[in-house]
Amino acid sequence: MDDLHDSDTDIDREVLTYELFGVAARELAGQVADSGFRPDIVLAIARGGLTVAGALGYALAVKNCFAISVEYYTGIDTRLDVPVVLPPMPDLVAVRDLDVLIVDDVADTGDTLAMVHEIVRGHVKEARSAVLYKKPRSVIEPQYVWRVTDRWITFPWSAEEPLVPLDEAQG
Repeated sequence: MDDLHDSDTDIDREVLTYELFGVAARELAGQVADSGFRPDIVLAIARGGLTVAGALGYALAVKNCFAISVEYYTGIDTRLDVPVVLPPMPDLVAVRDLDVLIVDDVADTGDTLAMVHEIVRGHVKEARSAVLYKKPRSVIEPQYVWRVTDRWITFPWSAEEPLVPLDEAQG
């Protein structure tokens, strides 16, 4: 694993490369498989969880994938007061009485993951969660975690600036 220290912002980082992501996703999927949990649906928390959920879906032979978009982080260690679900909202009737694996890249505060668990509660047979990383301060304990860290994580899909300016992409 590569470790970087960003001198501009004085933030210690854990850097996940695409190569290491492949290893991490496979090991995380192995935890799910070894537990005996067989999800009917993989529910990705977008955007960070989309790549992870796709990899887990393939590794666990789950073709039924949904996504829920939740905005929380606005920058490095800066976030909204509470997570906000962005439209469109998944059809919860479609997941009734099914086993769901909720997937995100990181459980930092855990607020986003806890919110999604609350949204699906009462609609699904069972919901479990899987994350690549969990921070020690997380308010929720995912059932499946690849690594625990207290550092800022640089993911390969968000390591570089967007090619399109943010205001242009949204408008």
